[in-house]
Amino acid sequence: MAETSRGIGGLAFDASKRARPPELNVLIALIAIVAAFELLGRLLIGDSFLFNTRDNVDGIFNQQRLEIIILQVSIVGIIAIGVTQVIISGGIDLSSGSVVGATAMISMSFAQVALVNGQPNPKGVFLEQGWVDLPVIVPVLVGLACGLVAGLINGALVAYTKIPPFIATLGMMVTARGVARWWSKGQPISFPTESFAAIGKGLMPVVIFVTLAVLFMVILRYTRYGKYCYAIGSNEQAARISGINVEHHKILVYSIAGVLAAVAALVLSSKNLTAQAGMGVMYELDAIAMAVIGGTSLSGGRGSIVGTMLGALIFGVIISGFTFLRIDAYYQEMIKGVIIVAAVVLDVYRQRVRSRG
Repeated sequence: MAETSRGIGGLAFDASKRARPPELNVLIALIAIVAAFELLGRLLIGDSFLFNTRDNVDGIFNQQRLEIIILQVSIVGIIAIGVTQVIISGGIDLSSGSVVGATAMISMSFAQVALVNGQPNPKGVFLEQGWVDLPVIVPVLVGLACGLVAGLINGALVAYTKIPPFIATLGMMVTARGVARWWSKGQPISFPTESFAAIGKGLMPVVIFVTLAVLFMVILRYTRYGKYCYAIGSNEQAARISGINVEHHKILVYSIAGVLAAVAALVLSSKNLTAQAGMGVMYELDAIAMAVIGGTSLSGGRGSIVGTMLGALIFGVIISGFTFLRIDAYYQEMIKGVIIVAAVVLDVYRQRVRSRG
């Protein structure tokens, strides 16, 4: 028989009904997915997904594959950190992918060198103005400012016009993508300085992702900002009555999400050594899926950065696993769509279970 105790008001506590942390469920799912790819690899292609099978390479695990898994989700993971905070506070952000595209184009134009192979940079946007070979802080600040402006506009629209976040951020998504294409008339912008290229070199995207994740994990858990996010997402009216300035906080949340999208743009353009108007397409949906898979509720008030990190790893493992099994890219896109829908269905199911409990 389950052990129970009674507290204030005679309410009984049944230890057997205590739910496991959502992050634990996500971790179990991650382990199960890795095990499934390991088994399929052994059966279908005679190779290991996770472990090293080469005699001339030291180490138990396939280090190269692990690095690829983490690298391919780190940039979208940076966006997902901001998207998680928006969703926890009861909103949604569909503009982050387009903000990545616009920010990448604008910041890269301030990060270009003057000469390429001894000749004037053929793609120099501000070559005539002499705005080339600038210190790395200049394109970084320009990029962060672009993200901040986008986030401020999103937050102001949601907070003061009272239009649904879906519509407000959808408008920003279309506008930012238009800015990305207009900035250089659709032409790519290349040839950055060495200092700018160093931002996305090697495992730096992973370092930036993990650093930001730890920072905002602490902020959400231990600061007033985090408590306000959960309070507004759980019950906005109650949060307002308790004295929280809901409008100001929403603007802050969307601004942070915009800045994090700009960080992702800086890392992406630096890593690729070029910026293109099509950068960041569908990143917003991948980021939302990572957050929801990680246990963040689309109805607001629930979620964590740890869960989002695990959700990002699940995404990376699935993509890498499909490549490992030699599944064609278009099948991967189809399955990714199924994963996004399944994540939302899972969230709806979780809400129903909680409401019955």
